[in-house]
Amino acid sequence: MNGNDNIYSVELTKTNADSILKGKKIIFLGSSVTYGSKSDGESFVEYLEKADGIIPYKEAVSGTTLIDNGDSSYISRMKKINTALKADAFICQLSTNDAKKELPLGEFSESYDIKDFDTSKIAGAIEYIITYAKNTWHCPVMFYTGTKFENDHYEKMINLLYEISEKHNIFILDMWNDEEMNAVSEKEYELYMADGVHPKKAGYKLWWLPKFEEAIINILRK
Repeated sequence: MNGNDNIYSVELTKTNADSILKGKKIIFLGSSVTYGSKSDGESFVEYLEKADGIIPYKEAVSGTTLIDNGDSSYISRMKKINTALKADAFICQLSTNDAKKELPLGEFSESYDIKDFDTSKIAGAIEYIITYAKNTWHCPVMFYTGTKFENDHYEKMINLLYEISEKHNIFILDMWNDEEMNAVSEKEYELYMADGVHPKKAGYKLWWLPKFEEAIINILRK
């Protein structure tokens, strides 16, 4: 079976009418993985919408970075999201593009003032995104990682994210270090992933969706 076959599509995904996520308004910020660039634009966002009835606000552009380096960066695009949204959660992708380009990690600041964060570095950009989201939408913030692939810089980014999360009290969906996610067979991985970074429809639906459902339910209960 091909992981992008129609049987794995959003259209053929069953709806859970009793989902406790039904009607929850969630903002998603990210790049190609959040967009679904290898799955016809269907990512975990659309599966959450169909399966659980969330109301998504998806801001995802392929190839973009956390660090603020132009109009397409995470920060620039985040500022274009309606500030009046009554969001229940804000979920951001820990971008693999910063890792592939080996952009500077930087260090997190001792300050909590958004003006003090160096957004030309990964640490400062993450802190800026967290602070802006909390100050604007007053909702829980969660970052999610990709599943494991060969990239030492991304692993350093994850370690940095954990340090920042302790300071800012945010949630992390860490699929990189998830033993269950890493225990899939080669055959399953071939079905789920188009490459080391991007899931196919089967990957989003069968592999990632349950993890996102569990994580979002947990953060909304806090």
